[in-house]
Amino acid sequence: MFTGLIEEVGVIESIDKTDAGVELRIASTFTGVEPGESIAVSGPCLTVRTCGPGWFTVAAMVMTMSRTTIGEWKPGKRVNLERSVRGDQRLGGHIVQGHVDGVGHIEGTEKLPDTLLMNVGLPAGLSQTLVLHGSVALDGVSLTVNALDGDKLQVALIDYTLHHTALQDLRQGDRVNVETDVVGKYIQRLAAPYLKT
Repeated sequence: MFTGLIEEVGVIESIDKTDAGVELRIASTFTGVEPGESIAVSGPCLTVRTCGPGWFTVAAMVMTMSRTTIGEWKPGKRVNLERSVRGDQRLGGHIVQGHVDGVGHIEGTEKLPDTLLMNVGLPAGLSQTLVLHGSVALDGVSLTVNALDGDKLQVALIDYTLHHTALQDLRQGDRVNVETDVVGKYIQRLAAPYLKT
């Protein structure tokens, strides 16, 4: 489990194709990383394979690549990194599983004096588990739903978020990993049988 509070922005050093998908080598200042641990890499939860001072590798299966933006990544790309939360940590963001629900696209941004509004087009139906002023994760970053109109989402990025995540690299037309609120997903699933007409 994650919180959507990014600990560090890493850089993809290399991408190697494997029979199962790809292996990514990521430059990071994390210490104490161990093989087998989970790290959210711009949204998707990936498992550490190997590691050393200043780097670690993770693998992404073909299925993971088909549901995320990983297949579009290239060496040099900056990625949001968060290690899995410990039981004694503050849950400062919201419950993020690292299970991407779909890929959205940046429709545009608007700079205000104190924030950057980012408009995101969502895959059809994905907004059903979102609520106004609720939570959403974009590329692994915990954000508040600022506006919601059909399959269009708006978030407001404060200066701190822009300077401490790779969201500042996104431009109009770019694709972004979207994870909706897990609570909303469970409610939708449990209520579905009773809402059928």
